[in-house]
Amino acid sequence: MWCGKTQHLVREMTSATKTYIDRMVAWESAGWGDQKNAVERLARRHQIPFWSLEHARTRAKTIKDDFAAMVRSAYLKECERQIECLRHELEMERAKGAGDDFADLEREAEALVAKLVEARKAALRRAGR
Repeated sequence: MWCGKTQHLVREMTSATKTYIDRMVAWESAGWGDQKNAVERLARRHQIPFWSLEHARTRAKTIKDDFAAMVRSAYLKECERQIECLRHELEMERAKGAGDDFADLEREAEALVAKLVEARKAALRRAGR
């Protein structure tokens, strides 16, 4: 089924959006049984209604473009958070004085964050935020 506005295949957009939500929930959850709490934390953090996320994650057959863009933006922001955590770990390793040079990894992380920021801005423009 094709979307009238964007001419995108709705099934692919729905699948991608569900994948983004599932990945964010996996990163956020503390284990089996914490999924609802993880969705609540994500909804609060990204200002997306809980029931919209939950419906898209479990039942939705179609998803609107603006909601898909909001979820993509939230996913990219979570990716930025993951990179920040890795950066912090690199700083801790450097502080231990291991003698390893992490400059290349830090430059790659900076470049990746810059790309993610641009992609998130584009997703926010599409979502109308």
